[in-house]
Amino acid sequence: MRMVLQRSSRITALAHQRRALGISATCFLMLFWLVMPAITSAADTLTIYSGRAERLIKPVLDAFTAKTGIHIELLSSGTTELVNRMKAEGDRSPADLFITNDAGSLEQARTAGLFRPLNMREVERAIPPQFRAADNSWIGLSGRFWVVVYNTTLVKPDQIKSLVDLADPTWKDKIAIPNAGSEYLQAGVSVIRASLGDDHTKKFLEGLRDNAGTQVYQKSSQIVDAVAKGQVTMGIVNHYYVYRHLATQPAAPLAVVMPDQQEGGMGAIMNVAGIGILKHTPHVENAKLLVEFLVAQAGQKMFADLDKEYPLHPEVKADPALPERKSFRAALVPLTKLAELREPTLLLIEQVGMR
Repeated sequence: MRMVLQRSSRITALAHQRRALGISATCFLMLFWLVMPAITSAADTLTIYSGRAERLIKPVLDAFTAKTGIHIELLSSGTTELVNRMKAEGDRSPADLFITNDAGSLEQARTAGLFRPLNMREVERAIPPQFRAADNSWIGLSGRFWVVVYNTTLVKPDQIKSLVDLADPTWKDKIAIPNAGSEYLQAGVSVIRASLGDDHTKKFLEGLRDNAGTQVYQKSSQIVDAVAKGQVTMGIVNHYYVYRHLATQPAAPLAVVMPDQQEGGMGAIMNVAGIGILKHTPHVENAKLLVEFLVAQAGQKMFADLDKEYPLHPEVKADPALPERKSFRAALVPLTKLAELREPTLLLIEQVGMR
């Protein structure tokens, strides 16, 4: 009788063990399926540090997500702040890619060893070499030109031929300019220094400072608005700010001079927005998919249509409202030189006392 009871107890214990194992297995499977989406989500997400305004880049990134299912986490801030942040974070940075609107900043990030050189036929076929780093560690995505925007009721276009003309005392209290911290101003002045020399550039900046007076703005859109309202006659901005304004307010009295096209002129100052893949990212293949999407004709056309920028892909046309790209010359200063030109430019801007 005792043996029967012992056998019964062992059978009952085994049954409890099996039941417990079954419950544990079920719990494990439930936990596995709960965790799996998070794992998949991490693998299918790219984190981008962006020095561009979110409204300018997000529609293109949303199109990429819709096509590939790869989600984008976008952290937008100032370009210099983001470059310094990536340097400080090192290999611990959560960023997979960096996008910004200045070739000089991209080149600085490259020389700091933040980017991964790319060997991608898609890039080399789509983007001409003058718009990317020699090792393809950063790639230009869209072009912009520094132009003179003027009020058509206050100025005639033949009154201005060069950016340097804006330093003439004739335009005292009649122009608006970016502030000294503007990457656009710093890049533009760097090209002028490389083209005309420091002495001419210093005189230009002094005249610009005196003529602008208090009409110094943090945002280019504010400059365009001031010109449209007749608060000033002219301003210096990237071209797309003007054409975006005209797209929503076509009756605004605004027009553009593409400067320095005269014989012997330096040509219009060009810069690019671009992208680089961080060297430590574990998501290299997905990051490459994004780069491929942005340099392809469809991605380039989105930049052209949405942002009024010049596509860099030679087979994609700019918005028809923009001056035909073949109708004007660009300055010959290589984009890759903007980084090495920056520090002396900042010193000159400070010496002149630009606000």
